[in-house]
Amino acid sequence: MSNPEAKLNIKEAPGKDAGPENYSHATVEFCEAKLNAEKLHGRNFSAAPMATLSHEAFRRCVEKFGGCSEYFTEMINASSLVNMGPFEKFYLLNGPCPQKIVWQLTGCDSKNFSKATEIITPLGGIGIDLNMGCSAPQIYKTGAGIAWMLKPLEETKNLIKSVKSVLPEHMRLSVKCRLGEEDKNQPAGFNEEKFFAFTDMLVENGVQLITLHPRTMKEKYRLTPKYEYVQKLCERYKGKIKIGLNGAITNQTTLDYALSKAPDADSIMIARELAVRPWIFAELNGKSFSVDREQLALDFIDDVEKYQPKEFYRTRIQRFFSYYCQQFKFGHYFATEILNYKSLEDTRNKVKDYFLKQTEEKILNVNSV
Repeated sequence: MSNPEAKLNIKEAPGKDAGPENYSHATVEFCEAKLNAEKLHGRNFSAAPMATLSHEAFRRCVEKFGGCSEYFTEMINASSLVNMGPFEKFYLLNGPCPQKIVWQLTGCDSKNFSKATEIITPLGGIGIDLNMGCSAPQIYKTGAGIAWMLKPLEETKNLIKSVKSVLPEHMRLSVKCRLGEEDKNQPAGFNEEKFFAFTDMLVENGVQLITLHPRTMKEKYRLTPKYEYVQKLCERYKGKIKIGLNGAITNQTTLDYALSKAPDADSIMIARELAVRPWIFAELNGKSFSVDREQLALDFIDDVEKYQPKEFYRTRIQRFFSYYCQQFKFGHYFATEILNYKSLEDTRNKVKDYFLKQTEEKILNVNSV
């Protein structure tokens, strides 16, 4: 069995000041064979778009364990990209696997979506994903995210058409969405007719993949997702487009339950649990391997330093470790120490200190017999 912590050979590593112009073909190679965890029973595994987390340093962390079929980027604000602010180039880094990248756009102006698409597509990747599911108030109140599900259908249709018109034929157009807003007068808790009218419009205008997080706008993460609506989309658009399942996949039990409700789902997207256990794709594939959890944490810090601007260090470190620390016996203490961010070097010392005290937690054997 190969060692998932095998030393990396990094080609064309750009350093802190890199931009997409000199990094569109960066790769990661392993000295030993990968775990090959990209698919499960023919279904694609994909890494969800997560703000301040789905960046290159995190992708490199996941890729150590065989990675997945598709890496969705964190939300890229179309207007900010068009105006090309000082940090936008870091959102366009596409390593370590440029061919696996799905660029997710967010915003409220359809004109900027199409302009942003024209900026991104020369960098390659699988395609463009439009965020129509984020229900964070600071997002939807600006007219972005799930607000696109609530706007007049014609307005959202025009957005889809504008992006599709400038998207190269070889690149895919996809949408990530929820079930819509709550409606207590409806048996399902939301307006099914309105939801299917929305997805019909997507399909009719060239969307090739819908990834559904089957919760309503305000359900957040409290309730079990209504996975049966993923299956309904699969049956409704069979032979036309692909349907992805997202939401609350944390282990084999939750995955089995989700697929029992949506057996025809074409892909499985995992979000927050991927930050807790970056090896979860390989774990769900039944691979047996060992994880040096201290070294993984230290490598992540190194990669943040390499692939993020110093202005982002604090938020990227805090975001990742707020999840990663959950797996440990004294995770609350560990996370509290890390979240009190002072510097990258201080963070490295805190990681080393924790594992010096908790030596039995350093190595994790996954799926060991």
